[in-house]
Amino acid sequence: MPRGFTHVLNSSTLQPGELQLKVDNLHLSFGGVQALRGVSLEVRQSEIAAIIGPNGAGKTSLLNCISGLYRPQNGRIHFYNNNQEYELTRLKPYQIARLGIARSFQNIELFKHMTVLDNLMLGRHVHLKANIFTGGLYWGPAQREEIDNRRFLEDIIDLLEIEAIRKKPVGTLAYGLQKRVELGRALALQPSLLILDEPMAGMNAEEKEDMARFILDVNEEHGVTVIIIEHDMGVVMDISDHVIVLDFGAKIGDGTPDEVQRNPDVIRAYLGEEHNILQ
Repeated sequence: MPRGFTHVLNSSTLQPGELQLKVDNLHLSFGGVQALRGVSLEVRQSEIAAIIGPNGAGKTSLLNCISGLYRPQNGRIHFYNNNQEYELTRLKPYQIARLGIARSFQNIELFKHMTVLDNLMLGRHVHLKANIFTGGLYWGPAQREEIDNRRFLEDIIDLLEIEAIRKKPVGTLAYGLQKRVELGRALALQPSLLILDEPMAGMNAEEKEDMARFILDVNEEHGVTVIIIEHDMGVVMDISDHVIVLDFGAKIGDGTPDEVQRNPDVIRAYLGEEHNILQ
């Protein structure tokens, strides 16, 4: 087990390379605005899949459909785990979380008045078995359960190097550290699929390097599949195995980073002319 971890972050029963998520012909509209137009894609276990595209391309709408916050008008989303297939478009967000799908948000969604540790503990909510009575007494099974969950969080605190801030209210932390705590809360769910919506937005170069390192550690050492939206093309091309490109709600590119960089439709969407998007 990597780096002295006592727990496994990845809850997937799949082998690397097996199909984990399949989005089939997804359509999503808000009134007369078509946010997604027939989007289809596949994500495989243990890969880092980046979703890129200009502003308004439908990237966050797609993640919201996967996590259950939006319900598409047409199409299906299939998730595979524990030798079963699940239809996500029929499930509520808390049910999807229980399947092992965790996410962070474009805008930080932490409880600012609570400590780092308390925010991380909230990420364990789907694993709690104690009811209101046993939890209120805090004795026996409820006490042992909390101790086990806190031990699990120690691994995440070590991974993300946030020992020094564990007891600080989140609202007093710098923006980059808050982003790190939000990643930790998603990892506390013990996901097999981790969805990150612009985890490096607003960060300086050093903070981006740290966040990229944490994401790679989670993926490479623990085998957690990652879907990431990110506007920094340098980061995307460095850490991704697979890149999906959206534009005006439609998929215009899908392949390895090298393939996507050479795709004329992708180049035109970004620059309006044929130049490498990294230049």
